[in-house]
Amino acid sequence: MKKFQLLIAVLLLSTCTVVLAQEEETSNVTISGSVDAYFRTNLNAPNKGDAFQAPATSFGNLPGFSLGMANIIAAYEGEKVGFVADLVFGPRGEDAVFGSPMYAGGEAGSSQIVNQLYMYWNVNEVVTFTIGNFNTYLGYEVISPTGNFNYSTSYMFSYGPFSHTGIKADFQLSENWAFMASVMNPTDMTEFNFNGTYTLGGQLAYTTDGGGTYLNLLYGDQDGKLDMNTLSSFGNSSMGNTFQIDLTTGYDVTESLYLGLNTTYNTTSAGQVLNGNSIQDATGDGYGFYGVAGYVQAAASEKFSLGLRGEYFSVFNGGLDGVVGLNNMGDGNVFAATLSGNAKITDNFTLIPEVRLDAMTNDFFIDNDYQNSKNLTSFLIAGVFSF
Repeated sequence: MKKFQLLIAVLLLSTCTVVLAQEEETSNVTISGSVDAYFRTNLNAPNKGDAFQAPATSFGNLPGFSLGMANIIAAYEGEKVGFVADLVFGPRGEDAVFGSPMYAGGEAGSSQIVNQLYMYWNVNEVVTFTIGNFNTYLGYEVISPTGNFNYSTSYMFSYGPFSHTGIKADFQLSENWAFMASVMNPTDMTEFNFNGTYTLGGQLAYTTDGGGTYLNLLYGDQDGKLDMNTLSSFGNSSMGNTFQIDLTTGYDVTESLYLGLNTTYNTTSAGQVLNGNSIQDATGDGYGFYGVAGYVQAAASEKFSLGLRGEYFSVFNGGLDGVVGLNNMGDGNVFAATLSGNAKITDNFTLIPEVRLDAMTNDFFIDNDYQNSKNLTSFLIAGVFSF
């Protein structure tokens, strides 16, 4: 079945490319993408079996020689309208679209290969409308390894949104300033809206030739409201509204030095609970996480660059489970330092050696003696090919 889906996807993309190119010679139709794989090992913890250790961040956390993903992107750019069909295959791709196989009853369906699928309309030089499934506007990092300097990803990226489905409007306010407003399904609910609630999003951006600064906002109920008629679907409790504010910035300081910063705060209110035969507002404080990460990248030559990511990430009131070591109050934090090299073998093939240290406040890992540990040191080397 999966081979058949892949064949159909490739045929459809090829057909669309040929037809669109024939119909409008002034259009721009492109096929692009990437392929990546890596080797990963722990230096102070087990590397096999159930005791295998890895940071609880997305991607780049499998043992030994491991696959990333194959990414195929078909894009059509007309004078006024266009579309992007972004398909992913492999472990990284499946992790990226974890919320998508709902339409097949929880089993892998065709939607599980859709990373992005959206259309846009350039109304004029100021306003653009987009509808469909698009990757998140929050955060510093992205799903594709071609868009990140480090191969492994940060905690803030891993537990912020990956993708949204909805409609957004982009406004180019001036040469440097832009604004985006959106109405979307709950986070990562990319196929359709099962919960019946919607999320609002916004972004204020300032960009120059040397970089940009982005203030991002998200607000909405992510798991729906309780209803006595649908308790079998929604359970006996629900979260309240989630609010996230995120600042991302990065600039070229010189031709060989780049500095970036990402900070985020995410909180969810207590929500609702079923009490006997009635639904009541839950009591208690909000829960969530916050963090800050700095990025420094320096080019030693045209072929080799070195980059360091330092991140502090904190969970409060049990906002995330199984991500960092927590105390009995549900609080915990981690500092993660990741040193990566980017070696350009050719213009479209990059080797990324990487050393990463994750240091928790509370026990979370297991060391080589199978004792509880707060620290994990790991090494990986990845190959990323883009076309």
